Amino acid sequence: MNQVNYAAMSDEELRRYFLQHRDDKIALRAYLDRLSERPRNIITTVDDPDFDAKIQAAILRKMQGADRNGEAAV
Repeated sequence: MNQVNYAAMSDEELRRYFLQHRDDKIALRAYLDRLSERPRNIITTVDDPDFDAKIQAAILRKMQGADRNGEAAV
């Protein structure tokens, strides 16, 4: 069996690989491990009086970033 080097793949390459090889549990674990290692950006807290505005601003930034990268905004 051919050994796959998940560590050598970029995040996007690993994501695409797993989507094409959904039965590869090790690829899924490698991808999930990478996601869990990323720093989390806390946008707001539930009791923040500006909760709605901050959430809307974060969504807008994400959509604008996707547009600049040629990705479809979700």
